[in-house]
Amino acid sequence: MRIAIDARGYNWYTGTGIGTYIQNIIKYISILDNENEYLLYWQGKNYDEVVKENIRTCITSRRGHRFFEEYFIPQNLVKNKIDVYHLPQNGIGFPEEKKTKIITTIHDLIPYIMPETVGKSYLKKFLTQMPKIIQNSDIIITVSNHSKNDIIRFFNIDESKVKVTYLAAEKYFRPLDKEFCRKYLKSKYNINFDFLLYLGGFSKRKNVKSIILAYSKLLKNLGKDIRLVILGQAKDEKDELERMCLDLNLKEKVVFTGYVPYEDLPYFYNASTIFLYPSLYEGFGLPPLEAMSCKTPVIASNVTSIPEIVGDSALLIDPKDIDALQRAIEDLLSDEKLREDIANKGYERSKLFTWEKTTKDTINIYSACHLTF
Repeated sequence: MRIAIDARGYNWYTGTGIGTYIQNIIKYISILDNENEYLLYWQGKNYDEVVKENIRTCITSRRGHRFFEEYFIPQNLVKNKIDVYHLPQNGIGFPEEKKTKIITTIHDLIPYIMPETVGKSYLKKFLTQMPKIIQNSDIIITVSNHSKNDIIRFFNIDESKVKVTYLAAEKYFRPLDKEFCRKYLKSKYNINFDFLLYLGGFSKRKNVKSIILAYSKLLKNLGKDIRLVILGQAKDEKDELERMCLDLNLKEKVVFTGYVPYEDLPYFYNASTIFLYPSLYEGFGLPPLEAMSCKTPVIASNVTSIPEIVGDSALLIDPKDIDALQRAIEDLLSDEKLREDIANKGYERSKLFTWEKTTKDTINIYSACHLTF
């Protein structure tokens, strides 16, 4: 079978959930599949990372992306006798003229469900193009049953057309020596105190305001110094959140680190006392799973896909109930055994999600599309 993948997002979306998905699917295809032939449409210079005997790349240009999407790639699919073409980034680049069987990964429908949380230009593009993408895809892959149900609900399509392949935490998210991690953070980030942790972006749907408000109420009852560390580069609501901390007199208690390299994230997860994730909507939500993989106790939302991923291995709260979030943090801080139980259960559950399994499931979907449709 000859399979083509639009792999331009390998470099375009580094550091995001979609980028992580594309990078790991390609990484594990190269490890697990020596039978099928792969053609990767690529943008960037690091193509030597993925090329092997049965995997080759076709270099494209970001500047002329519309030319490649509408003319070059469709013709190239025919020229190379491609059986299945996979678009892994929400259908971006779906060709006007369909030349082969197409599988599209739709990660979530956030622009439909929470349109106020995305940019206007992306919103317009998504709402305009998604109905056609859904209709013309032979199979749709998505990342949770919650997202699958959203897709079926909004587009009224046969559920057999939508397949679920869960995401996974990468293998370097694992339990590390906590004292070593604390020393590392002290040396590199001047963090030498106990802390609660959040990472995952500053979009309104991430609900970081609730974390700060719950923490400000929590301080009145704390008998020890534990601070709040928030990771991420400046965008979306970050400036507003920093001003909010000043207004609440939390300047010395809340640390905004700014951008943190991906390879440093396991040190933060391992050194933190609790990981907080009260997101309002997630198609999957990788950070709680990454924290669980590091054996860190998690408090997360009881809505959308998050309960499906974390199961009973985290404390789940209504993300709109600030008092409930405060109580959950207090419960974990005051009960060491509960923290250990949640951490251990989370770690065991995290083992159910692997990129090997995700990739094997994806390869099976390629075969089913080729043989059935």
